Amino acid sequence: MAKLLFLAHRLPYPPNKGDKVRSYHLLRHLAQRHQVHLGTFVDDPDDLQHLPTVQGWCASVHAETLQPRTAKLASLRGLATGEALTEVYYRSPSLARWVAQTVARERIDATVVFSSSMAQYAQAHPAVPMLVDFVDVDSAKWADYAPKHSWPMSWLYAREGRLLLACERRVAAQAQRSFFATDKEAALFRSLAPEAAASVEGMDNGVDADYFAPAADRATPFAAAELPLVFTGAMDYWPNVDAVAWFAAEVLPQLRAVHPHLRLYIVGRSPTAAVRALAGEAVVVTGTVPDVRPYLQHAAAVVAPLRLARGIQNKILEAMAMGRPVVAAETCVSAMRVVPGQDVVPAREAPDYVRELLALLADAPRAAALGEAGRRCVVQGYSWAAHLQTLERHLQHTLKAQASASAPALATHPAGARA
Repeated sequence: MAKLLFLAHRLPYPPNKGDKVRSYHLLRHLAQRHQVHLGTFVDDPDDLQHLPTVQGWCASVHAETLQPRTAKLASLRGLATGEALTEVYYRSPSLARWVAQTVARERIDATVVFSSSMAQYAQAHPAVPMLVDFVDVDSAKWADYAPKHSWPMSWLYAREGRLLLACERRVAAQAQRSFFATDKEAALFRSLAPEAAASVEGMDNGVDADYFAPAADRATPFAAAELPLVFTGAMDYWPNVDAVAWFAAEVLPQLRAVHPHLRLYIVGRSPTAAVRALAGEAVVVTGTVPDVRPYLQHAAAVVAPLRLARGIQNKILEAMAMGRPVVAAETCVSAMRVVPGQDVVPAREAPDYVRELLALLADAPRAAALGEAGRRCVVQGYSWAAHLQTLERHLQHTLKAQASASAPALATHPAGARA
């Protein structure tokens, strides 16, 4: 059992949004095998009630409250210092002190970093080997945002993409291993950071197919007469906001011209004002729900028209696990190990979504077969336990290398050996 420092930019519980699903499973995997010391931020007051649960898994926890609005203003210091705003946003002297004290007191064997923005704390202790789960190439996200906005935001996003890439390259250069949520995302990073190519690989997201499973006794949340399409996700995340706004404007009216009782259900926490404004006869905005599974299980179809998101989307895996037909952005489907059209239906432009959804709504046997194939796909190929063995394998290699390197020093100075 190793002593590990785990750094995550958001409390990894509850797993109620995409990044927290991944960080939750990563933390649980590590905590079941090693002694874990967690350093993290809490950016949602509702998460504080779950802190005792996380403390029960870890040897120690430093969970620092982060006020998003205050942190955004503070991050503007990066404009003067020439740093990426993301890095400054997650900078905390008190967390840095806790990390330093924990590394010294516990003699940490290795650090596992979730999200490049947290690597700054591990980089301050280069003697401790570091493995980094980047998840996505975040710099590329910001670069993608730039042309979607007018000046000055276009300039700000382009700047963030450029500076964050430089940060990501420094982190990868120091890391023993760097992971990304898909092979496609790993390949992108290799092309952007060729000097780190040999230590970069994909580690897929997974899904808990026992939890996300259809159940005969699960009641529907929908009215008998309506035909529900469902979108799930954190609704203060801009790619999700963009997706539902675009779908409601460009796709939904054409679907309702054929099916007047069709409604889009937007299911997820913290809907922005722009999302709430979509609510009406054709759109239902639920906000936080106690359980997303009834909405998925009883949907006529699940949609994921993400135009800006990258990599494997947990929302797609979860809907597939629930046995529902899914129509999703082609860019997301191409990142997955699926048979397009058999396990999940890809779409690119509004006419594609209209055509594919109308075809599914008109062919119940095909919709059912697509849902069944999607569930088989995730059960067989998207197990968290299997994917996290990739991390564990490299962690064990790192720990053995670290032990071998320190062995001569310990033999010469036995008083320095651990009790």
